[in-house]
Amino acid sequence: MLEEEMIDLLTFCIQNPSSDEIESKKFRLKQVGKEIFDDGGVDAMENFFFVVENRIEGEIEKSPKPFRSLWNGLSDEWNYP
Repeated sequence: MLEEEMIDLLTFCIQNPSSDEIESKKFRLKQVGKEIFDDGGVDAMENFFFVVENRIEGEIEKSPKPFRSLWNGLSDEWNYP
């Protein structure tokens, strides 16, 4: 279920960058990252983001990579610009 939620959140953020809802969506993305990290660590985060990234790129042909930095600070190993 987190995968579908994250896809929806990222797709919204990518397609609506100036929406009033963007900050609340980013906040929820951070919470999802923490849940994933708490369950499986950095490896789970990497795997999860990889799957979501491929799906989004396939569906809307845009990359969610800029949003990886929202999870910075959850682990010293996860550090994206």
